[in-house]
Amino acid sequence: MKRFFRDADGASLAPQGSVVCIGAFDGVHRGHAALLSHARRRAQARGLPLVVLSFEPLPRQHFQGRDAVPRLTSPRQRLALLLRQSDTVGFLRFGHRLAQTRAEDFVRRVLVERLAAREVWVGPGFRFGHERRGDLAMLQALGAVAGFSAGSIEPHAHDGERISSSRIRAALAAGAFDAAATLLGRPFAIEGHVVRGQQLGRRLGYPTANIRMRWGRAPVHGIFAVRVHGAGLSHWPAVASLGTRPTVAGVEPLLEAHLFDFDGDLYGRVLSVEFVAKLRDELKFDGLDPLVQQMHRDAAQARDILARGPNLEEALTS
Repeated sequence: MKRFFRDADGASLAPQGSVVCIGAFDGVHRGHAALLSHARRRAQARGLPLVVLSFEPLPRQHFQGRDAVPRLTSPRQRLALLLRQSDTVGFLRFGHRLAQTRAEDFVRRVLVERLAAREVWVGPGFRFGHERRGDLAMLQALGAVAGFSAGSIEPHAHDGERISSSRIRAALAAGAFDAAATLLGRPFAIEGHVVRGQQLGRRLGYPTANIRMRWGRAPVHGIFAVRVHGAGLSHWPAVASLGTRPTVAGVEPLLEAHLFDFDGDLYGRVLSVEFVAKLRDELKFDGLDPLVQQMHRDAAQARDILARGPNLEEALTS
């Protein structure tokens, strides 16, 4: 049975012992997958459960707030991806208390008392504890006393360069969705519950399924050709905008997807919006008429790109 927990303190979750893998895992990309696969093999070899340990919000969001780098995955997406590769996932609540916890106390409270760790695996450059004073060497030294080993694996590379969340964010910002998918190991998508909006799209002839970005900044902005999954839909062609809607004085970032030739109620359902190609940046128009005219052009271009399949560069430049 899969398990999920949020608290650093409490009764032991693995009285028989566990193998623990720690990281931010934003994106759960191919580099993360290599680390998780190694930890899973070690857990299987020892006959112990694998516990994946992370934080929510991510530490950088706690410290940097709105200035934090964009996230590749929502908490819901990250949890679902990590549960596929482990027995138990912990998203520790990262706030002032945890941020002030000394590395030594984190090891005692979480790794020893909560998880009964026998092995701990981390990624390259791993740091933890108050003021990031803990590192792999400290983890190994503390583990030698507490009864666990600790290690790291070599960075996973593609085309001679390390796979990292920052590299994927750069690819997405450049509209290189195929390259991002190669590094992620799957197409880039944003997932969430469909919420009610102002119904402006419906009045303009383009009803949209709206997803709020409450979990952090998205790594992409603009107008896109997309495919929609979920709520009984698979690879449904659509055109989407992600931004603040300057023409209608929007403020909150919103993902709005217009599903082509779809007639149904998606409110409250969970959808995954897969990004295929960027059409243009978000613009401010002088009124609704020029906005609607551009929406017609965007929809036609998106239909053409999605009908052509993988030949995205050709479709974008034709």
